[in-house]
Amino acid sequence: MILESVPRLGAELLALRDGLGRALAEDVYADQDLPPFDNSAMDGYAVIAADTTGATSENPRALRCIAEEPAGVTVTERVITGTAVKIMTGAPIPPGADAIVPVEDTSAGADGRVGILREAVSGAHVRRAGEDVKRGRIVLMSGVRIGPAEMGALAAVGKAEITVSKAPAVAIVTTGTELVDVSERLGPGRIRDSNSYSLLGQALNAGARVSMVERTADERSELERLLTLAAQTSDIIITSGGVSVGDYDLVKETLAKLGEILFWKVAIKPGKPLAYGRIDGKPLFGLPGNPVSSMVAFDLFVRPALLHMQGISDVTYPRVSGVVSEDLRHKPGRREYVRAVTVWQGEGYVAAPTGDQGSGRLSSMLGANSYIVISEDQGDLRAGGKASVMLTGRR
Repeated sequence: MILESVPRLGAELLALRDGLGRALAEDVYADQDLPPFDNSAMDGYAVIAADTTGATSENPRALRCIAEEPAGVTVTERVITGTAVKIMTGAPIPPGADAIVPVEDTSAGADGRVGILREAVSGAHVRRAGEDVKRGRIVLMSGVRIGPAEMGALAAVGKAEITVSKAPAVAIVTTGTELVDVSERLGPGRIRDSNSYSLLGQALNAGARVSMVERTADERSELERLLTLAAQTSDIIITSGGVSVGDYDLVKETLAKLGEILFWKVAIKPGKPLAYGRIDGKPLFGLPGNPVSSMVAFDLFVRPALLHMQGISDVTYPRVSGVVSEDLRHKPGRREYVRAVTVWQGEGYVAAPTGDQGSGRLSSMLGANSYIVISEDQGDLRAGGKASVMLTGRR
């Protein structure tokens, strides 16, 4: 329902250096072979492989060195029988040569000669033109999110400017009379507003730009003002708190007044009291106020929406099967997401919960790189049993 209701955003042109984390909005093709010419994979000597037949450290083959070729230089001398060219990594293979002997398999000789201490085979340590990517082949497809490797690949094919999807503008509104900013002094009954910062980080990690971060007490008119402003200045609205059934839970009520509620409450743990709707066509996610519930609900519902808005095709975290390291109690009825550290051990994944799993225990998110997913129709899990694990990566 969420993915069907959130809009795809338009595209814009960016300098490659500004593209990290953005989603490509074009298919990118190689403008030349990669690498563009046969080149050496090692520092050493370019030779004719047949000249090295039988070479050993006890019985080296002596070749006359006719030139030296550092990277960025092209020699014109042709390698013929009995000769070699000293070559550096990345330099073009000289004409006539068909193999590279690494420098550690050679010894310096007299009169400009080099001793070959090990037999070479034709093609040894030669990187062929186009062996990585052939000219005209697709390198990256539209919808791919740009990471460091993608930036390198784009540079390799000459894409100084790239067409990317626009980054969604996100408004974050945290609610609760008890909340104060990190810089404020705590008074009786007050707590610091951690949700605005965790949600800010999650939104940025999902490729969004944050256009507004506000906090409000549990007061109707101020909440209405902020949500109206958020709908005018952002592509998506995220609130935390105020979506349960208490007397001061005003977000759901205000959403219904200003727009529409598409659903309220999801059978998950943590994160049950989640509201989703629209104000002036702008999606609004009313996340729970408990810190862990807020972060889990973001991962499950808001992150996929933000990625979808950017044209990214793969919007969900990968799932694997893993062994749980300890007993986990679970009452059927809601799907539970247990924060965990998952590692590969021996022949499979092992998932270890990160301690107490209370929805107010923000410390359970620290170091977590996964969720153990216990289905709604499942009972307790025993140590050593198998479970579905959602790999989120380090936050």
